[in-house]
Amino acid sequence: MKFSGLFKYCPVCGSDEFILNNEKSMRCEMCGFVYYVNASAATAAFIHNERGELLVCKRAKEPQKGTLDLPGGFVDGDETAEEAITREIKEELNGDVSGLEYLFSLPNEYEYSGMTIPTLDMFFACRLVSVDGLQASDDVESYEFVPVENIRPELFGLKSIRKAVGMYIENNSFS
Repeated sequence: MKFSGLFKYCPVCGSDEFILNNEKSMRCEMCGFVYYVNASAATAAFIHNERGELLVCKRAKEPQKGTLDLPGGFVDGDETAEEAITREIKEELNGDVSGLEYLFSLPNEYEYSGMTIPTLDMFFACRLVSVDGLQASDDVESYEFVPVENIRPELFGLKSIRKAVGMYIENNSFS
C-alpha cells in the first residue's frame, strides 16, 4: 500500500486534515507539516568463491520469505553504503569483507508492515577473507554457492535483486 493510504492523521498535530500534497508527500492543512517519502538506501553483494560460483541466500523473513536473495540490507543513518554492506555480510553470514567494489544501483519497492517503501539498492562486488566459517543468521535462512549457469533470476523474490542477477548473468559476472 502506498504511504498516502496508510496515514489519516498528521503526526505533528493529530489533525485529520492530512492530505496528499503530491506523489511523494502529504501535507497537514492545520499546522503546515509536510511529510516526504524518499527512497531508503539499501545494499546487496555479489560474492564469489574460488570456483567463481555466486553466493546465493534464501530469505528467512518477509517480504518474499523463502525466495532467493543476495546478502545485504538497509543502510543505517550513521553509516556509508560500504560500511552497511560490510555490516550486513557479518550479520547475515558471519563473513568478513576483505575488499569491495561499487557496481551500480537500481530502484526497488520493499513491502514492510503493510507499506510500500521505495528503496535505492546499491550493488557491490565483495571479496571475503575466507568462506570457511560462513553461517546463515539474521535475515538469511540458508546460503549456497551456485554455478552461474545454474542461476535462475525468476527465483529471486525482490524486483531489484532479480534484475541485478539477470544483469550479472548477461555480463558473465562482475568481479
